[in-house]
Amino acid sequence: MKLIAATCLAGSLVLAGCAGTSNNNSSSSTSSSAGGTGAAGSAAPIYPRDSLSPLATGQAHSQSVVTLAPPADMWDRIRRGFKMPNLDSDLVRDREQWYSSRPDYIQRMTERSNKYIFHIVEELERRNMPTELALLPYIESAFNPQAISSARAAGMWQFMPATGTDFDLKQNIFRDDRRDVLASTRAALDYLQKLYGMFGDWQLALAAYNWGEGSVSRAIAKNQRLGLPTTYSDLTMPAETRMYVPKLQAVKNIVANPQAFNTELPLIANHPYFQTVTLTRDLDVELAAKLADVRLEDFRALNPAAHKPVLIAAGTPQILLPWDNAAVFQRNFDAYSQGQYASWTAWVVPSTMTVADAAQRSGMSESDLRALNNVPPRMLIKAGSTLIVPRGARVKEDVAAVVADGGHLSFQPEIITHRTTVKAGRSDSVASIARRYNLKPANVAEWNDVKPNHAFKRGFSVVVYLPIRATVAARAGTGVAVGRGHAVAASAKRGAPVKASARGANVVKVPASSKQQVVREKRGGTPAKKKR
Repeated sequence: MKLIAATCLAGSLVLAGCAGTSNNNSSSSTSSSAGGTGAAGSAAPIYPRDSLSPLATGQAHSQSVVTLAPPADMWDRIRRGFKMPNLDSDLVRDREQWYSSRPDYIQRMTERSNKYIFHIVEELERRNMPTELALLPYIESAFNPQAISSARAAGMWQFMPATGTDFDLKQNIFRDDRRDVLASTRAALDYLQKLYGMFGDWQLALAAYNWGEGSVSRAIAKNQRLGLPTTYSDLTMPAETRMYVPKLQAVKNIVANPQAFNTELPLIANHPYFQTVTLTRDLDVELAAKLADVRLEDFRALNPAAHKPVLIAAGTPQILLPWDNAAVFQRNFDAYSQGQYASWTAWVVPSTMTVADAAQRSGMSESDLRALNNVPPRMLIKAGSTLIVPRGARVKEDVAAVVADGGHLSFQPEIITHRTTVKAGRSDSVASIARRYNLKPANVAEWNDVKPNHAFKRGFSVVVYLPIRATVAARAGTGVAVGRGHAVAASAKRGAPVKASARGANVVKVPASSKQQVVREKRGGTPAKKKR
């Protein structure tokens, strides 16, 4: 028994030494940030790489022993993973003052992060990245996955469209993965790892995340040519990038020691907030929230990439639901028998058409079609575009994967024409005028109430309907009398005759209140240009 007891004691001492002995080659050292992580019970565990050896006398008392207790909450867990070097500057203190003087803002921001931060920290720890980076969405978007900047950056991590494409974030009419919680987090951490690999410094990596890797590389090269240091604080950069790392450092300092800033952080439990659920059918967003028994706004907060009223299973194979609601959703989905899962579907437009034509064919009002599909005014919908339209009761098939992945919406301007008069030359005829302005002779003859083979007298004012750009060109090249008024599209007047346009498309000839008349071409076509 004495031998067993002695063996157990020796084993305990060896384990204690292993937990407390540092290794110069270890990558798990922590920074000495405010609120510190070096106290017993809060330091990150260090695992020896060499073989175990007995401890010398006194060693058991010279090193701290890491507790086996899990983090109390997410803030504690984040503090334990701090690894980035601290930045100490007046800008940091300025941002500390800014945040700490706005407790309501911090409260809203941190409460919003409750849904996402566990997943982000899990991913950071899995990649052995500093957990300070979990605080970066506070700087980028205040943890709002629906945030859109004036420069068109979107989502919690504020990806620009091109950068999002570089990191495989799909952006089509059905979804924008820059807003997706899982996809955007994966892409952001991939990008940050890439930048750290390029610069070997987290502060420079963060500067590149905000300013662009090319800009940071050029700033470094400039300092090198001038014989200047190349740290974050030494580079010349825009004001926004200059404040970027100080903002993150200020938030880090507040999280590390909230009492020092008279700040109270809301409790965020150290467990998952959501889990993924496989989507097997196209499903209305409102119905999905109802089946999961969650508020619509909470459902959208977890699934912000879906910006249409329907979830397309072929393009959105999984959704996120609060942890306890996932089983509720699956049970209700399996038992649902009250009608269609989706009341919307996708329609690929077969030919270029007006919004009015598309609305009529899809059974919607023009205003509803425009609002649902974000169609701008005075635009034609190009062939091959995909529209969200009502799904009839007879439609049994869900949207195909090829449409879900490649759905896009393209437009071309409607051609707006002016009633214009041009002076006939010495030998001009209907045919020569039509040829000069790329028109059909039949149209020129009809507009002037003459026969197609008619020859005009020199100086005769010939009426033609030209697109705006062609009208300007004609006015610059010949003596042209253009009717007064503004170039605006006119709505078709009830009973107005429909005539063939210069390109063979249908146009509606509408009398204007002024002397000019405006014609809206109802189908596609390029502006007619004067031949020289």
